[in-house]
Amino acid sequence: MTVKILSVSNGHGEDAIAVRILRELQKQPHPPELAALPLVGLGQSYTQLDNVPIMGSVKSLPSGGFIYMDKHQLWRDLQAGLFPLIIQQYQTIRQWVKQGGIILAVGDIVPLFLAWLSGGNYAFIGTAKSDYYLRDEQEKLPLIGMWKWYKYCDSIYFPWERWLMNHSRCLGVFPRDTITTKTLQKYGIPAIDLGNPMMDNLEPNIDNSNIDQLQQRSLFITILPGSRSPEVNRNWDIILQGVDAIIKSSIRSTENPIPSYQELVFLGAIASSLDLQPFCQSLTDLGWQETPDLRLPNINFPWGHGELIFSQEKARLILTNQAFNDCLALGDIAIAMAGTATEQFVGLGKPAIAIPGEGPQFTPTFANNQQRLLGQSLIIVENPTEIPEILRSLLLNSEQLKLIAENGKRRLGQPGASRRIAQYLP
Repeated sequence: MTVKILSVSNGHGEDAIAVRILRELQKQPHPPELAALPLVGLGQSYTQLDNVPIMGSVKSLPSGGFIYMDKHQLWRDLQAGLFPLIIQQYQTIRQWVKQGGIILAVGDIVPLFLAWLSGGNYAFIGTAKSDYYLRDEQEKLPLIGMWKWYKYCDSIYFPWERWLMNHSRCLGVFPRDTITTKTLQKYGIPAIDLGNPMMDNLEPNIDNSNIDQLQQRSLFITILPGSRSPEVNRNWDIILQGVDAIIKSSIRSTENPIPSYQELVFLGAIASSLDLQPFCQSLTDLGWQETPDLRLPNINFPWGHGELIFSQEKARLILTNQAFNDCLALGDIAIAMAGTATEQFVGLGKPAIAIPGEGPQFTPTFANNQQRLLGQSLIIVENPTEIPEILRSLLLNSEQLKLIAENGKRRLGQPGASRRIAQYLP
């Protein structure tokens, strides 16, 4: 009898993680019957997979899934039909279970609760929570703001969440990192440390030896503005202020200049779902010149994927929505206003500089929470003009860069989690 698995995920990042695991399940000798139910948005990530239909009702809500950032976002979602949508989605999950299927809940308590409520067997991939929000390997973090609720907690998961994970119908729990897994295991929960699927499928097209050679000659700064319109466009404009400050600092500053490289190259990593034209317009408005015939002699970028090259003074900016992995691999440092992409960059062992924005995702609250999650690998600045000094201090401190590399890789884990989780599932 063929196993039936319904992936229930509640966010764009969660959808992407679920897709990685479902893809590995499809590679098995006797793959299960798969389907998906994205609780937030239209689940576009799932369209990458063949023979994985989207079940039930889906809808794009105003918050984009970030209602915990702002109570007003929750109100707008309710006005847009959040409550009836949840009822319809639960009915879909319940029907799947009645047909003998199991639920793969990906995200937080919402899909986990719906999986339990369905009455069927389920597994849980906890992408949203980590004990790093409360402590690191050495000490507890200050519990301020929303984290005051955890004053008497030794786990990021509340007792009712742990109860759902410890239920007899829960087939397995896969936390996002080792520190969280160890805490859950203390409560007798069947938590298994198999890594974070977020770090899978990030292999670049560029050979690693070429990357090393390029980074010796050029300083690559990856720009990660996020993926949701119109927020991504606002983020892009803010980041360009930091880019301008870096260029002026590296070229004009006579006191303590940024260490010199043959090339100063910015890599604009734009989501594949977005049109490049608005980003191009912002660049030209700021005096960047598009140089379509330019091929930088020291940069063996994977040309031919629709990338655009801009020049300003001695700096270059490569804009692409088709070479995300290469932008992550080549970047020495990132300027970031993103969620998953920032974590992936840090997980490769590199530092990121973040600038809080207007949201709805990358707000000051989100940035501060992300810093708790990523530790010293993420540096927050209030103003883009602060970036050159942060950049300079990082480049001049090899010991700090080494610690940042170790920190990021420890917190995000090694690649291969999707395959390991798929092998564990029924």
